[in-house]
Amino acid sequence: MNSLLRGVNLYLIGMMGVGKSTVGDLLAKRLGYTYLDTDDLIVKLAGRSINQLFAEEGEAAFRQLESDVLAQVCARKELTIATGGGIVMRRENWSYLHHGLIVWLDAPLELLYNRLAEDTTRPLLQDPDPKGKLRSLLEQRKPLYAQADLHIILREGETPEEIANKVMEAIPSVLKQPDSHHEGDRNN
Repeated sequence: MNSLLRGVNLYLIGMMGVGKSTVGDLLAKRLGYTYLDTDDLIVKLAGRSINQLFAEEGEAAFRQLESDVLAQVCARKELTIATGGGIVMRRENWSYLHHGLIVWLDAPLELLYNRLAEDTTRPLLQDPDPKGKLRSLLEQRKPLYAQADLHIILREGETPEEIANKVMEAIPSVLKQPDSHHEGDRNN
């Protein structure tokens, strides 16, 4: 599989709570890749938690750091990268994401909400109506997530291992085979 990917980075996109970090870590191990999480890198870079960053600098400053981090990681190879849920909102980020293979982990709203209900580390959910907020974020981002190379739909009760398996099985379907000489052979 690694020879098929030829060092191309794997970017996991999708809503908060979908499991990008857990699944990303599993995929990295299977591919012999290094695992990175853009949120972790931002925390290291800023020397503050994401909640602090949002509170002290605002979302725009966080998003700028996120783009800076993405610009740095896309210059490397053999990475599996879990990205922040809102990374798709900035057009410049797509120019970085398109250097790799983009995988959208897509979970239904109920599943996301149940996973995030007790999570106090999500600044965007510090809202009187967190479920409504989650729904509006999902509606806003869905058309952008849909630009991913792979769309993996998660179901209630699936383990991270099962989700990683789904991704691994789907990867060959979007890779150009080394022996194909004609662009037209791909069914886009």
